[in-house]
Amino acid sequence: MIVAVTGARGLVGSALVSSLEAGGHRVIPLVRRAPRPGEDALHWDPSSGAISPAGPAVADAFVHLAGESIMGLRWTAAKKQRIRESRTTATRLLVQTLTRLAKPPAVFVCASGIGYYGSRGDEVLSEGSRSGTGFLAEVGRDWEAATAAAIAQGIRVVNLRLGVVLSAEGGALAKMLTPFRLGLGGVIGDGAQWMSWIALDDVIGAIRHALATDALRGPVNAVAPAPVTNAEFTRTLGQVLGRPTLVPLPAFAARLALGEMADELLLTSQRVVPARLQASGYTFRYPALADALRAAIGR
Repeated sequence: MIVAVTGARGLVGSALVSSLEAGGHRVIPLVRRAPRPGEDALHWDPSSGAISPAGPAVADAFVHLAGESIMGLRWTAAKKQRIRESRTTATRLLVQTLTRLAKPPAVFVCASGIGYYGSRGDEVLSEGSRSGTGFLAEVGRDWEAATAAAIAQGIRVVNLRLGVVLSAEGGALAKMLTPFRLGLGGVIGDGAQWMSWIALDDVIGAIRHALATDALRGPVNAVAPAPVTNAEFTRTLGQVLGRPTLVPLPAFAARLALGEMADELLLTSQRVVPARLQASGYTFRYPALADALRAAIGR
């Protein structure tokens, strides 16, 4: 199978490329610079959706992972605009390009996020749950809506709602490791908020499962089957590292330091389950948090 990938140099994208190539598939990264001589890549302009050199087809399947990082010191108005446009406008323009090809890809796996659900306390959230409120929920709705033209064209679309991806190489866990190793980790807020996490290996497994499973389409929660509270996550990470976790981050301090981002990323409560992944036969490599953390940090 020939698979085109945007965001191929990111945390998930680079792992996906390695996994697909190891499985004998040809991977074509879409890059924003001019491809180097002999490089098996295509140029992609997110501001127009154009892919060059143009041809009657790009690939058998397309995985769209590119987007402005939601991490940062604060969400300024400019940062929020970049987050929104890199997901919604860029996806809509990319889909327009793909649907105009003489031979569009058969499947389009597009990243999304569990931010779609907003903060929902103890409510168990599956793919059938309504969308929530807040900036990330609004972005999530518009991001998934941007794939509508592909669905109308008969392309099988999977909107992969990613949870907190566990990897020592990047993302939230990588930022936690230094303070936790120094014994400076602790609960955030009251620690009662739910965290829906997933091992990087299972993100890659879920994408490959989505590519190969013809019956799978629409929203799919890419989270492990056992979400935990922030207090449980903190305790488990401390145990895996062999370090105390006695330094809490009060909610007011998080808001003072990070503003809106604190409520949307650190204090939000999302108890999400992978109903459609499991119903379609996917088996998690790391269903338990302690095992996923040990694998991620090499313990």
